[in-house]
Amino acid sequence: MRPDVLNPLFAETETLDGVGPKLKKPLDKLGLTRLRDVVYHLPERFVSRRAVETLDEAGEGENIVVKLTVTEHRSGRSPRAPYRVLAQDSIGNVLALTYFGRASYTAKKQLPVGETRWVAGKLERFGDMLQIVHPDHVVEEGGDTLQRLCEPVYRLSEGLTQPKVAGLVEQALARCPQLPEWVEPTQVAKEGWPAWREAVVRAHRAEDELARDRLAYDELLANSLALMLVRADNRRRKGQPLKGDGSYRGKLDLPFPLTGAQKRSIAEIEGDMAQEAPMLRLLQGDVGAGKTVVALEAMLIAVEAGAQAALLAPTEILARQHYDSLRRMAEPTGAHVALLTGRDKGKAREATLMGLLDGSIDIVVGTHAIFQDKVAYRNLAMVVIDEQHRFGVGQRLMLASKGKRAPHVLAMTATPIPRTLTLAQYGELDVSKLDELPPGRQAIDTVVMGQDRIPALVERLAAQVAEGRQAYWVCPMVRESDGADEIAAAEARYASLKERFGDDVVLVHGQLAPEMKDAAMERFASGHAKLLVATTVIEVGVDVPNATLMVIEQAERFGLAQLHQLRGRVGRGSEKSFCVLLHGEMLSETARERLALMRETQDGFVLAEEDLRLRGGGELLGTRQSGDTPFAIASFEQITELLPKAHDDARLLMERDGGLEGDRGEAARILLYLFERDFGVKTLRGG
Repeated sequence: MRPDVLNPLFAETETLDGVGPKLKKPLDKLGLTRLRDVVYHLPERFVSRRAVETLDEAGEGENIVVKLTVTEHRSGRSPRAPYRVLAQDSIGNVLALTYFGRASYTAKKQLPVGETRWVAGKLERFGDMLQIVHPDHVVEEGGDTLQRLCEPVYRLSEGLTQPKVAGLVEQALARCPQLPEWVEPTQVAKEGWPAWREAVVRAHRAEDELARDRLAYDELLANSLALMLVRADNRRRKGQPLKGDGSYRGKLDLPFPLTGAQKRSIAEIEGDMAQEAPMLRLLQGDVGAGKTVVALEAMLIAVEAGAQAALLAPTEILARQHYDSLRRMAEPTGAHVALLTGRDKGKAREATLMGLLDGSIDIVVGTHAIFQDKVAYRNLAMVVIDEQHRFGVGQRLMLASKGKRAPHVLAMTATPIPRTLTLAQYGELDVSKLDELPPGRQAIDTVVMGQDRIPALVERLAAQVAEGRQAYWVCPMVRESDGADEIAAAEARYASLKERFGDDVVLVHGQLAPEMKDAAMERFASGHAKLLVATTVIEVGVDVPNATLMVIEQAERFGLAQLHQLRGRVGRGSEKSFCVLLHGEMLSETARERLALMRETQDGFVLAEEDLRLRGGGELLGTRQSGDTPFAIASFEQITELLPKAHDDARLLMERDGGLEGDRGEAARILLYLFERDFGVKTLRGG
């Protein structure tokens, strides 16, 4: 149950004055559905203004507040022409207040001739006349004289204005309760941080580093504490100790000998699975590092111990691919591998469900369908989750309900996660790292070139296709959007390549129906289609050894981690492979540096660290073009600096201060609910 003290913060935004159905829409668009969200909608920046007596005191380009008397209104000759209101300062200097479009109606109401007003805005020059375009504020004399010279600038959506958001923030702040202190007292004193309520007020009033750091620390502490509670709860649960005898693994016939990193990871997993406390381990492996083999070895340990194992994949395409490769590898062992997805119907589905229930199926591969209520297991004791970042802690906890006892969990990700973020994302997991590539993996030549080289590239592609090779062509968007005609869209690129290559081209993007997407992927995987035009849906898991060319259009729009993932789709066979990064004309210095890095290294862990350094917290896991950290408030710099401290503080609370018991524990409980990390609280009540 959420503590009562937080109820005012979790009230809906409709309880604020002035919020009706019309205003609720743009607020919802920004994710501002409750007062808590409004309170944490911190300003992106502040505009500082200087109050001046006369225009002579102000410089061009400066944000000012000045008292003016209105002398004349001038409308333009056409509806598109600007509407100007002429006004004078106290010594007769003339200034034009310039409005465009519908804003002229506001000007007519706010600025009657002969009246005096306080005006705030940016002073500019147009020809030989001073002007302020669309003043930020116009206030009657005797009213508010714009004493607030440092003004917050908030992120907006269509239908919202800065004054409107600022007004809602003021209302929300007025309703903020005083909350008890959850941060370790010596930490508060050392940093000089204000209490929570004072910190949120100060963060909206001015550039206040201490207040901002305090709020970021709260978020990081809530995350660290929740993950530690999950981990502690997991340690207390009784799982099944699983000891394999090697009878299945000994029959594996692998194409390559295991690397040192694979052997080390398997040994760590084997050690965990032999314990009664269920394993919670993350397997981090670069593209092509051989995670699937490690996962199979782990699942076979469970089978040798008389139990069942499951592999959960985020998409159906990926599930089918895993099923094919695992069944092929496991065949000599005699282990029975089955596939279960949401699309399976009728007798085939019934047979699979029966096999899981009677234990004749040893390993099942599938999407989240394998954890639906109707799916029952004889003895599920081991679960592998692929592409871990697609599933949250909540899903990790859900798995525990499927086994007779909590199953061992191995989470896998092919996205190298910077050291800085492993704590933030996976604080409750132990980590194994595959940092060697198996022998036989080809180095991929990476070439950077401008979009103007596309015709020559298409000829190169034609030569590849003529030799029987296959290629990917990745575009950053599905459709051309308004005002962004220059952006290459997958559909337009597909149409132009189809003219050249006919039925040899297939198209895949996220807006296609699943069966159409699967059919196109199947044509490409089977070799019937030679060229796959796609958005980033193919980033993870597609394995076509005959594909030797990857073209990524507008490569500067992708994160390094994502470019690396896409590049890893080629170089899987014995032939030499290439990755071509096409870029637009205007390249920022950062984009240039990132593309150069792609050419220089194929180490995903190096690229992940560099991506973080170059782009800050914008793109961390590489799954979206402008992705997020798990944090809404803490910036990348704050995560780097404050997360280790918050982690230590959470550990202190758990080990010295009695967890969620006692005064500080009660305060910490409020913190977990405030940041909706209450899954951490719920684990204490038996999950």
